[in-house]
Parts: sequence; structure tokens; C-alpha cells
Amino acid sequence: MVTGGNNIGRVGTLMHVEKHPGSYEIVHVKDSDGNSFATRIANIFTIGQSKKPLIKLPRNNGIKLSLIAERNQRITASEDE
Repeated sequence: MVTGGNNIGRVGTLMHVEKHPGSYEIVHVKDSDGNSFATRIANIFTIGQSKKPLIKLPRNNGIKLSLIAERNQRITASEDE
């Protein structure tokens, strides 16, 4: 689970760690939709083993929607009210 940066709230599987001596270590993560992203290792918090989380996940199970998909979701939610 990502706890900081632009990818905050996203959840995925740790794929690779890049070690950069004297600089930040970068972690590559892949979410359940197959989208990959990278962040600093300080922004990562491990919440489980393998692909099973041990806690309740945030909204949308940590999957980040595109801006258009997020907008459409808000519109359909407001129409249902």
C-alpha cells in the first residue's frame, strides 16, 4: 500500500526494488488491473503476504481510476440519489 506521494492509497504487488546508493530507492508496484507505477520505498507500507491483504482496503480496493472513469462514477452516483 502506498502511503505518500502522487500514488497515495494505491495497492499492488511489489515487483522490483531499484537501489540507488546515495539517493532514493525506487519500488515498482503492479496493481490488480495490471497498471504499473513506481514510488520511493519510504512511501510503501506492506499490508500482507503474497497477494492477500491482512487489512481492509481503501475505496475501490486501491485501484486508481482514470479522470474520466472517476467523473463518470460521480455522475452515476449523483443520478441515483
